[in-house]
Amino acid sequence: MNDDSGTDHPIYEGERVDYTRAVLLEADAPDDPFVLLRAWLDDAVRAEVTEPTAMIVATVDAAGAPHTRTVLLRRISDDGMAFFTNRSSAKGVELAVEPRCALQLGWLDLQRQIRIEGVARHVPDVESDEYHASRPRGSQVSAWASPQSRPVRGRDEIDELVDAAARRFEGVEEVPRPPFWGGYEVVPHQMEFWQGRPSRLHDRLRYRLDSGTWVRQRLAP
Repeated sequence: MNDDSGTDHPIYEGERVDYTRAVLLEADAPDDPFVLLRAWLDDAVRAEVTEPTAMIVATVDAAGAPHTRTVLLRRISDDGMAFFTNRSSAKGVELAVEPRCALQLGWLDLQRQIRIEGVARHVPDVESDEYHASRPRGSQVSAWASPQSRPVRGRDEIDELVDAAARRFEGVEEVPRPPFWGGYEVVPHQMEFWQGRPSRLHDRLRYRLDSGTWVRQRLAP
C-alpha cells in the first residue's frame, strides 16, 4: 500500500485489553449448562450492562449463506431459549427452511460470552399471545405495521404504515397478536461458555448433549 495513504499498518494495532475479571473452572461449573446460563445472565443484569438479554441469532438461507441479527432473549426454560419476531421476516423464512441455528450472548464488560447451537421451533400460540399482550401498545401496533426485512421507499412509508395500523385499532382496548408474529424456542444440543483470561489463555467450557446427558469438556483457548 502506498505510504501516502497513512494506513500501511494494521488498524487498531494498539487496542489490546488483558482479561482479568474472573475464571471459569470445572470445579465451579454445574453439570447442567442451563444453571450456568441463568447465573451469568443474572450477573449481567446486576452489573447493569447495556441490553443484557441481547442475543445474536445466526441462520442460513436456502442457498446456504449465513445471516446474523440481534434479538432479545425473552425466556429460558429447561428446554431452550425463546425470542419473538415477525415470522415472515428474513430469519423466519430461513428458520422455516432450516431450523438449525446458532445463538450468541456476550457481555464485554464481564469478559464473557456464550455460544449455543440448536434447533428452533415455534412456541405455543398461547405463549406468543401472552407475550404480545405484555408489550407496550406502540410495539403491538408496530408488529402489525412493519413488513419486516422487506424493502420500503423510505421512512415516510414506515410512518404511513404505522399510522394506518394505529387507525385500524383505534378504540380497540387490546391489540391482537398478528397471525404472522410469534415466538421461537431454540432447543440446544451444544452450549459453550467463554470467560476471558490474561494473555489470551481464555477459559472455554463446552457442554454437549449425548443421549440425553450433558457432557462437559474444556476447549483450548
